[in-house]
Amino acid sequence: MNYELFLAKRIIGSKAYKSSVSAPIIKIGIAAIAIGIIVMLIAIATGIGLQQKIRDKVVAFNGDITITNYDTNVSDESEKPISIHQEFYPKFKNIEGIKHVQAVATKFGVVRTETDFEGIVLKGVGNDYNWTYFKEFLVDGRLPDYSKDMNSEVLISQYLANRLHFKVGDSFQTLFGKESANEIPFQRTFKVVGIYNSGFQELDEKFVIGDLRHVQRLNKWDEDQIGNFEVFIDDFSQIQYKGVEVYQATPSNLNAETVEQKYASVFEWIKIFDNNTYGIIGIMIIVAAINMITALLVLILERTQMIGILKALGSNNWSIRKVFLYNATYLIGLGLFWGNLIGLSMLFIQKYTGIIKFPNPEEYHMSTIPAYISLDYILLLNIGTFVVCLLILLIPSIIITKISPVKAIRFE
Repeated sequence: MNYELFLAKRIIGSKAYKSSVSAPIIKIGIAAIAIGIIVMLIAIATGIGLQQKIRDKVVAFNGDITITNYDTNVSDESEKPISIHQEFYPKFKNIEGIKHVQAVATKFGVVRTETDFEGIVLKGVGNDYNWTYFKEFLVDGRLPDYSKDMNSEVLISQYLANRLHFKVGDSFQTLFGKESANEIPFQRTFKVVGIYNSGFQELDEKFVIGDLRHVQRLNKWDEDQIGNFEVFIDDFSQIQYKGVEVYQATPSNLNAETVEQKYASVFEWIKIFDNNTYGIIGIMIIVAAINMITALLVLILERTQMIGILKALGSNNWSIRKVFLYNATYLIGLGLFWGNLIGLSMLFIQKYTGIIKFPNPEEYHMSTIPAYISLDYILLLNIGTFVVCLLILLIPSIIITKISPVKAIRFE
């Protein structure tokens, strides 16, 4: 083993190697590995980052799982109330992995100004509401406070603020319909205390976050009646399994629907990112492997005389093959080192500065390209690339077994 490593180092460090024809080809092979790792790191980081960001935006407005009445209502408005007195509220004690349950209700309304009007959905929330996502979305003002008496504070989207020319501190009137079309609509005045921007226009253009008690009064509900429950789970990868568990744990008159079921088209779209990422990884590994095969073949041809001498001295084929595989391992490791150094540097810069923007942010529901960095996929990608390239290099190393010692020693 030590002798083989010694020979490999001699091949790598010799002046003949550095000045030989193979030197440029070896450098191209190392560059191919490095570029491949850079591209794969960026593809995975941005692909997962996009999926998580888009998923978080949808979850922010609906929760991971929504518990509603079992009816045919498909609108955004809560029509039939649910009693807040449920075994699963405020905590799902019999299901693990549930981190939060909150009670909400929605009501359709029309915002009226002196010059314009806009249809909105008032989402009534209470003191138990999870503001984690909206803290990230907040672009101006502050989050509403519904921990005390009922108030008129609301959080509106930047989209609505721009359309209606609202800013933090402005008040506006909203009309809410009654059961009979002949009756005069309810009118409520709200005050803008914060402006958010999730980047998801489909949701931003309609949702206004307000006090749950307003919706209860508008619908003439009791204090213990709400529109639906939103459930948040610890691990989104378990969403389907947890959705079934929650469904089975709720009363027969209630339905549990996951956010993937409610927004099926959105989640089918972001799953396409996985296919693109897998395709890029496959292509980059193939390109890197082909370049390394070329480099190894050139290196073997250049060292034909040395192979013949080693065979004449009694070395077996596998020992000689290992010398060249050790050399290839070093070159692959060199490419991985530079690829990771450059690729991770680019990702960290993007993650903390957001320097690269989407040219068409409305298509991806965000302006900045996200970068998700995790040690898990970095290690898996490097180990996978290293193993695949090394296994593929076993094939061209077979040529060593075909070399005759007598012909190799005379090889020019």
